Amino acid sequence: MLAGLIDLPWWGYILVALGLTHVTIASVTIFLHRHQAHRALELHPIASHFFRAWLWLTTGMVTKEWAAVHRKHHAKCETADDPHSPQVLGIRKVLFEGAELYRAEAGNKETLARYGHGTPDDWLERHIYRHSIVGISIMLITDLVLFGPLGLTIWAVQMMWIPIWAAGVVNGLGHYIGYRNFDCSDAATNLVPWGILIGGEELHNNHHSFATSAKLSAKWYEFDIGWMYIRMLALLGLAKVRKVIPSPKFGEAKNVPDLDTLQAIITHRYDVMTRYVASLKRLCGDEIERLAATHGRSFNPRALRRWVLSGEDRNLAPDDRRTLELVIVDSAALSTIASMRRDLVAIWGRSTASREQLLKQLHDWIARAEQSGIAQLQEFSFRLRQYTA
Repeated sequence: MLAGLIDLPWWGYILVALGLTHVTIASVTIFLHRHQAHRALELHPIASHFFRAWLWLTTGMVTKEWAAVHRKHHAKCETADDPHSPQVLGIRKVLFEGAELYRAEAGNKETLARYGHGTPDDWLERHIYRHSIVGISIMLITDLVLFGPLGLTIWAVQMMWIPIWAAGVVNGLGHYIGYRNFDCSDAATNLVPWGILIGGEELHNNHHSFATSAKLSAKWYEFDIGWMYIRMLALLGLAKVRKVIPSPKFGEAKNVPDLDTLQAIITHRYDVMTRYVASLKRLCGDEIERLAATHGRSFNPRALRRWVLSGEDRNLAPDDRRTLELVIVDSAALSTIASMRRDLVAIWGRSTASREQLLKQLHDWIARAEQSGIAQLQEFSFRLRQYTA
């Protein structure tokens, strides 16, 4: 039996496979995702070229294609144009065929032209890295030479790692189950607080809420190993962080919110909405139970609560939505909460209004909240006046 240049115990080969795939994960999250797709950090040419070469050898992915597909995912998230939304295509499709969905979108010239700007276009990219099969073939030969027949298994693990964990798990489960720190407009979730196997990419809700942040962790118990590597690169002068998730600041509540308050609320809008949902969650639950008993109907209380608090109706069938629209009319509290949520979101929504006009909208919103007779809304309006830049 042919042996490779390196002879290891059985557990040694497992460690090698895990180590090699971990470098690939780090390359995807640091170079392709945070650096190329979102410009959350700058990389020194030495680091950039290492990541490009490694990804060519271990994935065969083209930088422009990956960045373009991912940017389109953010721009069209949870719509029919999203390249890989489990909310649209179904969880099984994305979980088990995520790599195929990526390849199909990567072949879309319109996607590359619209979303692939600013990616490398040097001699290496045009003449070397675009030949995907060459890179992964070199990796195969290298694994066989170093580890003998077991090198084929190590190579197979390397080739499957990104399609399974990134294209399947992150793109699939990361928009289907998990917890949410921020009430962003799509279905992105955090899978687990320990971002090790996928380099921090499990913290997907954090990322979709603050896409241009180089750091994906937001809570003290969340660990983003990709961020740890970025900090190490920065200490070596090989990386420069441009943005991180902003932390909200609070001061004494202002009697009359000013432009600084407005700016703080817009900057921390996801934190604002998350607190809005949390503060009114119990009241919504009690009202929904009352409506169910009054009407003698069975409807999805969780879906109704999400619809009232967040305007999220992606999981509602048309008939269910019509039923809920009729039912909510019978509750002054739910109607007020839903309308106040829409008006709050309008303050930071895309608008041609001037800052002075938006400030007037904020003053009006706070006044209506304080006059609503709903204790939770009154308490929330007080909290809103504490945001500071």
